[in-house]
Amino acid sequence: MAQRLVKDALTSFGECLRLLGLGDDECTEALSLAKCIRAPRGEILLHQGACQEHGYYIVDGILGAQHYGDCGGLFSKEFYFEGELCLLYHSLLTCDVAPYQLEAATDVTLVRFSLAQLKQASWQPVLIALLSQQLLYKEEKEAFLLLKRPEERYLYLVNHRPMWVERLSNLQLARYIGITPVSLSRLKARLA
Repeated sequence: MAQRLVKDALTSFGECLRLLGLGDDECTEALSLAKCIRAPRGEILLHQGACQEHGYYIVDGILGAQHYGDCGGLFSKEFYFEGELCLLYHSLLTCDVAPYQLEAATDVTLVRFSLAQLKQASWQPVLIALLSQQLLYKEEKEAFLLLKRPEERYLYLVNHRPMWVERLSNLQLARYIGITPVSLSRLKARLA
C-alpha cells in the first residue's frame, strides 16, 4: 500500500479517536499499533461464531455485518461507511463469539486496531462515547424497524441516508429494510 495512503488513513483514524476523547499520547500509541489494510469485496474480516479481536476504521468502502441463518437465510444487521468505526458491541462487552460476520460489501481500505485497547483505563472516554452513540443508534433503528412500514423505511433512507440508497445494491437495501428485493423494486416503481 502506498506510503501516502497509509499516512492519510492513520491521520484520519487519529482524528476520529481524538473526537471520541482519546488523549494525544494514547492516540500516538494507538496509531503506532494500528495497521492499514485493504480487503476485496466479499472478504470476511470476522467469521460468524468467532471471537472478535479487532475493530476497523473505514477509510474507503463499505463493511457489512451479516447473519447467516441455519436454513440458509441471510440477514443484514448493519452497514458501515467511510469515517465510521466498525465493531460488534455485544461481542466486545460480553466477550461472546460474534453472532454476525463482518465482511467487505465493497473493496475497502481499513485501519485495523486491537479491541483490547478499549479496555484500557485511558480509553474509557472513547468507550463511553462509542457506547452512547451505539445506544442512540439502536433506539433509532428499533423505531425504524418497529414503527415504520417498509415504504416509510425506504423513504427514510432516501431522505436521511441517501448514500445508502446510492451505494448499496437493491438486495442489500431490501435485507436491511426487511423486505424482499422484488418488493423493493415494486416499491421503487410505485414511488417513481
